[in-house]
Amino acid sequence: MADGSRKNRDIFEQALTATTRAVAADKDLEVRFSADQPGIVADGIRVQHMPVHVRQKDIAEARGQADALALRRRYHDDRLHRSLAPSGTVSREIFDAVETARIEAIGARQMAGMKENLAANESKRALESGLARPSDDEFGKLAQVMGLLVRERLTGSPPPEEAVLAVEGQRKWLEESVGHLLDQLEGKYQDQRALSVLSRSMIAELVGDGEGDQADKDNSDQEPDDTAGDDPEGTEDTSSEEEGADADGADGSEEGEGEPGDDEASSEAGLDDMDDSDADSGDGQQEGAVPWRPNRPLDQVSDAPFYKVFTDEFDETIKAEDLCEAEELDRLRKYLDQQMLHLSGVVSKLANRLQRRLLAQQRRHWNFDLEEGVLDAGRLARIILDPMKPLSYKLESETEFKDTVVTLLLDNSGSMRGRPISIAAISADILARTLERCGVKVEILGFTTKAWKGGLSREKWLKAERPQKPGRLNDLRHIIYKTADSPWRRARRNLGLMMREGLLKENIDGEALLWAHNRLMARPEERRILMVISDGAPVDDSTLSVNSGTYLENHLRQVIKWIEGKSPVELIAIGIGHDVTRYYQKAVTILDAEQLGGAMTEQLASLFAEVAPTPRGYKSR
Repeated sequence: MADGSRKNRDIFEQALTATTRAVAADKDLEVRFSADQPGIVADGIRVQHMPVHVRQKDIAEARGQADALALRRRYHDDRLHRSLAPSGTVSREIFDAVETARIEAIGARQMAGMKENLAANESKRALESGLARPSDDEFGKLAQVMGLLVRERLTGSPPPEEAVLAVEGQRKWLEESVGHLLDQLEGKYQDQRALSVLSRSMIAELVGDGEGDQADKDNSDQEPDDTAGDDPEGTEDTSSEEEGADADGADGSEEGEGEPGDDEASSEAGLDDMDDSDADSGDGQQEGAVPWRPNRPLDQVSDAPFYKVFTDEFDETIKAEDLCEAEELDRLRKYLDQQMLHLSGVVSKLANRLQRRLLAQQRRHWNFDLEEGVLDAGRLARIILDPMKPLSYKLESETEFKDTVVTLLLDNSGSMRGRPISIAAISADILARTLERCGVKVEILGFTTKAWKGGLSREKWLKAERPQKPGRLNDLRHIIYKTADSPWRRARRNLGLMMREGLLKENIDGEALLWAHNRLMARPEERRILMVISDGAPVDDSTLSVNSGTYLENHLRQVIKWIEGKSPVELIAIGIGHDVTRYYQKAVTILDAEQLGGAMTEQLASLFAEVAPTPRGYKSR
């Protein structure tokens, strides 16, 4: 297996499939090896395929990943989990992390080999989620740390090396706060309902009702079937951090149905369209302790305007260097450089390949068989064969390569935390350097929010006695990492800001696209390209709690439809771990930075090779 041969790989996959079926107690279970995100799907389990050059570590991680998914398939009731889950983002993350620890503890306590596999997978998760990264944002790591403490209590396994600092930094106060509840885990780990109730008690001790749990307490007494038709993940009422959370939830449902031109029943359609496959995919993501994202297909959204903003007085557009001290930016940039060390070969290969493709389109080419010009020595042989044939001449001519500017718009949301944001930052770094060498100007922008759950916008809404249909209800933060006119060397350290804990919050994609688009339209270049690097749909708890569950997603679709159909700006998207083709006509999905070479080179090179489209009736938006 170490040599990565196809035969050995097939043998390994066959053995892993058989083992996974045995663990899941389902002899007909389909196990697929795919480049897509690992998870449970309607007809089986999807495991990430092995890399080309396989190491022993990759084998252990693949086994651990398959074991974790098989155990979840066998011992996890998703409907029960949804019915008992709290509503707040952090509360939900803790709830998911504890459930994952419970499921995997069942297998680890039964088989020593599986315990080792799960430990390897846990190490990978800790590394990818950023637990090893130094941070002042301890609250952002609370869910992962709680999951590891529960795992330690149930299996006796210490935290992985990558997570030791994060766990030990919070162990003391967590033991003091919920130690008496952790002591009760032993008798409940095989009972999902009992442990869920215990988990809710831990959450109440740690984050209190301010996370929105009070509004959801009645759900814990309901039978799972009572919530089967709902989508608590996509329409969580997170407004309970202020008084009257229950009223918010009611307002949100009424407003979503009555929104003119918004969904026109697409809210209900969106919930009805949520099949088992989508729900299961969400479970796969819960293992990484990241916010759930409603990546589901919807019908075409109406062109009628429906989107509005409650207030924009707290929004900000800010330069990266103004968000962070210079010394910290240097430290964060060094951390990003360390992430890129193992990709040095990929980086140079991508840069050289893309540069050759682009420069080849800018160079001069020759016109042959002319009656005058420079004598074409390559065709002199024809004179010998036919002395009466006239001499052939050639002339150089310039190819048409329009003056071009590219904007890279990076999703800086909380769901990008860990490996995805590292891939996005590396992508931006590579593209900026390469395109600059080719004479193409590059602007790098990011988008997130200033606060979780609405910030000052929501406070103003509360003081205004909660008017109905407020629209977008959060404070936007749009970040300028690099302007188009500044050289890459001056802006390179700004990209390290994406590695800073506490920066990544929620994401409102539609307005971010319009912001980046309008900046491009102000540029003098003949050709303008907007490349979005994201991992799925927009999510903002505050806005979605008082509007329909698809309010932000429908606005994003409307903006994309307008840009692709009526704007001179060319739009392309790169999905990090998520399929974004459901939103963008031109899109590609990558799961790892090692895939950057082929995917991004071909997408960019083909884009530059195309003739820029003629916009149809473009009007400023």
